[in-house]
Amino acid sequence: MKNARIASVFLALFTLLVVKEGIIAADLSAEVDALVKAEMRRQKTPGLSLAVVRDGKPLLVKVYGFANLEHRVLVKPATVFQSGSIGKQFTAAAVMLLVEDGKIGLDEKISKYLGDVPESWRSITIRHLLSHTSGMTDYPPDFDLRRDYSEDELLRMVKEVPLAFSPGERWEYSNLGYVVLGITIGKVAGQFYGDFLSERVFKPAGMTTARVINEADIIPNRAAGYRVVKDEIKNQNWVAPSVNTTADGSLYVSILDMIRWDSALTRRALLKPSTYEAMWSPAVLSSGKRTSYGFGWSIKSVNGKRLMEHGGEWQGFRSFIARFVDDGVTVIVLANSSNANPQRIAHGVAQVIDPSLKPRSWSVVEPGIVADHRQLFESVLSGKVAPGRFAPAVRKSLFGDRLLDHVKTLGPILNFDLIRFEKLAEGNVYSYEIQFGSMTIAIEMVQKADGKISRLEIHPE
Repeated sequence: MKNARIASVFLALFTLLVVKEGIIAADLSAEVDALVKAEMRRQKTPGLSLAVVRDGKPLLVKVYGFANLEHRVLVKPATVFQSGSIGKQFTAAAVMLLVEDGKIGLDEKISKYLGDVPESWRSITIRHLLSHTSGMTDYPPDFDLRRDYSEDELLRMVKEVPLAFSPGERWEYSNLGYVVLGITIGKVAGQFYGDFLSERVFKPAGMTTARVINEADIIPNRAAGYRVVKDEIKNQNWVAPSVNTTADGSLYVSILDMIRWDSALTRRALLKPSTYEAMWSPAVLSSGKRTSYGFGWSIKSVNGKRLMEHGGEWQGFRSFIARFVDDGVTVIVLANSSNANPQRIAHGVAQVIDPSLKPRSWSVVEPGIVADHRQLFESVLSGKVAPGRFAPAVRKSLFGDRLLDHVKTLGPILNFDLIRFEKLAEGNVYSYEIQFGSMTIAIEMVQKADGKISRLEIHPE
């Protein structure tokens, strides 16, 4: 009870301090609190940091719960969380800095920077890796998270994983692609990619506590990560130190760091405006079809206006950043539980702050559509795909998808939540967050008027 009173007083005082950057009505602040606390209770999330930023300046910053349950340490604005895959946007920025330096070419083959590569890699470019269109996939099932790997060993491991498709043929989320990008940055810059990030991204952006994960170092305000096992909160699983240094999402960040990052993006402070536009433009496949991913960012829309976002999940932490670009609103959520639902919180808070960000189509979702899509996805996981429900290209993509193969081993679906729905020219777009016992994924389905699924993208979080 005493800790709860202290947390309430601290939160009230801190909210007053940050609102000087903007104005938000007290009733909206209370509505945000109610939304966040309800989600934290539902998902058994110990602690969370939240920021709402408008035009690069903090509008609202709030902290909730505990950074460390064992020591009863409260979350504060300086609390450091693990990034998960939102770290990919920093890797992409580092690559683009080297592009601007003239040291990397977006359409150069990666063999130029890595030397000898497998024959199947010969046509892979830097652009392919950034946009998840290289054919690379995810860590193989026998990858040992508790073994220390050298960079050469990691690259050798990636080379041994077969490509899922020819480079540029389709889109498939790939952690291994970003591992290779980190190695490439190191070879081109002549220094560890984390040191390059520190010098060229974090320091110029004013991100004073952002850094690559290092559990041996003394890190002030470091949060503990948690997971839920059989309805009981447990500590995060341990992984080998080198596994926590790869460029697919192994960073420490605080909510204050992320506010400064968003400000740098808003001001186009680190890169040329044309470079940002390249990063934030959907990648185009060899067929000419556009994807919904740029370089380290998912590219979507709400009510015809741009939404750029990304989630992350790793070692007992989950994160999410949603940038409603045309509205100048960004919502950032950092949580210390693999069971948290930061995407739901980020979208929900955005709609509280600015009701125009609620998709206009949301209220007209057809009755039974969520249940139908859940049944459809469960049929995919069971290997009993209804051929009449998927376009030929989608059916083809379901075979050889290593992420999907891994998802099939996770057991039953615990939650199947509709996060976003919008009617677009390509069809009705449905975004779902799907929770399993040990992992959460996001999928995006596009359904045509004839009921066929013309696009199915799977993202780990």
